[in-house]
Amino acid sequence: MVITLKTILFFVIFVVITLVDAKKMINRELYLNQLRELIDKPVIKVLTGIRRSGKSEIMKMLKEELLQRKVAEEQIIYLNFDSFEFAEIDNAAKLYVYVKDRVKQNSRVYILLDEIQEVQFWEKAVNSFVADLNADLYITGSNSRMLSSELATYLAGRYVEIHVFPLSFAEYLLFKSERTGSSDFNLHAEFESFLRLGGFPVLHIAAYNADTAHKIVYDIYSSAILRDTVQRNNIRDVELLERVVKFILDNVGNKFSAKNIADYFKSQQRKIDINTVYNYLSALQGAFIIDIIQRYDIKGKEILKTYEKYFVGDQSIIYAVMGYKDRLISGVLENIVMLELKRKGYKVFTGKWDDREVDFVAEKSETKIYVQVAYKLESQTTIDREFKPLLEIRDNHPKYVVTMDEFFRDNIDGVKHIHISDFLLMGSF
Repeated sequence: MVITLKTILFFVIFVVITLVDAKKMINRELYLNQLRELIDKPVIKVLTGIRRSGKSEIMKMLKEELLQRKVAEEQIIYLNFDSFEFAEIDNAAKLYVYVKDRVKQNSRVYILLDEIQEVQFWEKAVNSFVADLNADLYITGSNSRMLSSELATYLAGRYVEIHVFPLSFAEYLLFKSERTGSSDFNLHAEFESFLRLGGFPVLHIAAYNADTAHKIVYDIYSSAILRDTVQRNNIRDVELLERVVKFILDNVGNKFSAKNIADYFKSQQRKIDINTVYNYLSALQGAFIIDIIQRYDIKGKEILKTYEKYFVGDQSIIYAVMGYKDRLISGVLENIVMLELKRKGYKVFTGKWDDREVDFVAEKSETKIYVQVAYKLESQTTIDREFKPLLEIRDNHPKYVVTMDEFFRDNIDGVKHIHISDFLLMGSF
């Protein structure tokens, strides 16, 4: 990966935007509500998610929440390791000394550590804070594999993970309302804008044209590839890794396997070992660049180990890397629905019913929903393909066919047909 002048310029833009954003934070209540429930609870709060999804801003919002609760400023220790200000704190020993020097004897402190993976052996310092200090700890990171492995080793059973996603459609509307001073929106038209721009918060604190927005997203993607994938996993063949990513993006929402990827490269006269493919997929998933959704046999009630579906951490990455391709629209819509289901706390699978496919089976506690996603129901063949699998599932759980159709709204035998913008704004399913 070559660092160009253009990349440097967009990094400067990021810095400027971050400074502006610090003055006009918009609360993201989905995550703040979860954190409020956990303040002063004896567990470490871990915020994870793809770079630029808003973790740092949520940390700042948390600090404001603590101040409003009459916690003194000197009781809050906030360090952002993406900032040059803390560049010298690069290992656990330095971190421990820095924090310890700022803690008055036996006083209660709130330690907020942002992008903690930049500190070598950070988990040892965090473990010592738990043991030695009267502390409430919050950390963020952009690599789930690193966080989960170290936390499982040192802090098993003593942490709660909160996944921070890019903006939902509802949050996109909130940001736009705050920016424009208006809330009189055509929801279907706004969804088309959200579809193209995606949910990275940085894109919604000011107005950008599509080209500039995609350049910003491409630089977010490049940073995630370089810092959270290549460097964290010592990947040498960056060009091959990026080819694997492009294969996934070109097949978003389709079922395939690691072997399919290896076979594809073989057909292109480019040999790649299947274990290398698995390693690349694991690294990409760890950096939240991709998400792998397992298949679920609805009749047999078991998870299948073949032909998962592959999605991306935000739909804007697809357009930024691949450009606009009409044939990808159904997969992009599936990607958006999948992210929304996960935001709402569902465990998400792609379903199999005999020889038919159900795009999503989502479960949470005792609830379950089934969702089919399509661009438009333009023919009877398409209508049959989307409705029939759901009609054959004879249970009482909610079933939806989600599309971008403006006019066709028929519900068939309890299976609801709904525009995707309306589906995304539902409080519950």
